[in-house]
Amino acid sequence: MTVLLLRHGRSTSNTAHTLAGRSEGVDLDDRGREQASALVDRLAGLPIKAIVRSPLLRCERTVEPLAEALNLQPIVDERIIEVDYGSWTGRKISDLVKEPLWGVVQQQPSAAVFPDGEGLAHVQARAVAAIRDCDRRLADDHGSDVLWVACTHGDVIKSVLADALGTHLDSFQRINADPASVSVIRYTPMRPFVIHVNHTGTALNAALSAPPPAEKPQDGDVPSGDAVVGGSTE
Repeated sequence: MTVLLLRHGRSTSNTAHTLAGRSEGVDLDDRGREQASALVDRLAGLPIKAIVRSPLLRCERTVEPLAEALNLQPIVDERIIEVDYGSWTGRKISDLVKEPLWGVVQQQPSAAVFPDGEGLAHVQARAVAAIRDCDRRLADDHGSDVLWVACTHGDVIKSVLADALGTHLDSFQRINADPASVSVIRYTPMRPFVIHVNHTGTALNAALSAPPPAEKPQDGDVPSGDAVVGGSTE
């Protein structure tokens, strides 16, 4: 199963440099609407079977053109909603950087809990559970591998990527998830494989094309892409 983690297009809050959080009515700006329309061509040719989105307006607006083009009804999942930033919601980023908690969010996000809101560790737990649950359910529904879109928010995407990469949540600030970017994870019985992070190019189809089959190794050769058991080719 392969999920395309889509961040919503640029919003009015992004350009105002405020922390939107779960504020109602935060819509896409003109650039964000262009990005939403461009998704139809960016994802053209991909056999997308489902679209799951956060309940917030900016995600709804982002997937509308794509859903119409694919004749799909988006599924709303509350578990991939934006972080509950509590009393930080709606405040200017320039003011928030002066708060002592800002340093914790940047350096040790696993310990960060927003005042009157939720902790980033909880965000990761609920988001990863949601993505894996949707992945399993869609596999059962379709009886085969399924390519699907999950439209959500920057910190949510970064937390899911950190889990798939097998890195600690405290490293998730090293990951970028720009507005309208697509990050790709393939879940397998063995482990997740991160195929793309923060893809903002014109066409994802080419980037997802399977590589040509490798030449069959001769006896005694070590395949060039894999280490022998134990982690070394020496």
